[in-house]
Amino acid sequence: MVVLCAVLLLLGLAKIFLLDGGEGSAASRRDLRAFRKMEAGLSLARGTHLTHTLQSPWEIASQWVGPREVYPEETPELAAVLTSLSSARIERADVGYKGTQLKALLVLDGGQKVVFKPKRYKRDFVVEGEPYAGYDRHNAEVAAFHLDRILGFRRAPLVVGRYVNLRTEIKPVATDQLLSTFLMQDVQKVLAVAG
Repeated sequence: MVVLCAVLLLLGLAKIFLLDGGEGSAASRRDLRAFRKMEAGLSLARGTHLTHTLQSPWEIASQWVGPREVYPEETPELAAVLTSLSSARIERADVGYKGTQLKALLVLDGGQKVVFKPKRYKRDFVVEGEPYAGYDRHNAEVAAFHLDRILGFRRAPLVVGRYVNLRTEIKPVATDQLLSTFLMQDVQKVLAVAG
């Protein structure tokens, strides 16, 4: 009888720790289910576009902003708005507003104003020295937005990474003030944009 109880106890423990994936308690399993639900809610489909044409993506995003959040917890249009940010045609480019770092003010198709921070470093580059040494890291803005989503704060502005062709997308629509900051060498190669 003692052997039978010991075997049943071992089988019960094996089921809890092996078959349930080592989750142990019911509370741990509930936590895992809640985490998986949250994780599924954070996933965004690539290349998503709005299915209705009554509003622009910019009008939809502006309706989300409230006193305690920039975007709602669950919004099916978020992927489409981010896709629009990363692909909308640039209508105008100007010098960025105040600050210590290089930035440009872009106006996208539909009139949405956005701040563009160019890539200055490779992603794996480490800036030595003081915390504010060097230039802003473009990918830090993107990471901050996604971390904000993961933590559920929903207070960071919408941010995407985007490749921009200076010659074909910025120069044709740039203001004279922005064009005056371009330094060129060898006619074929744009060297820098000065802020």
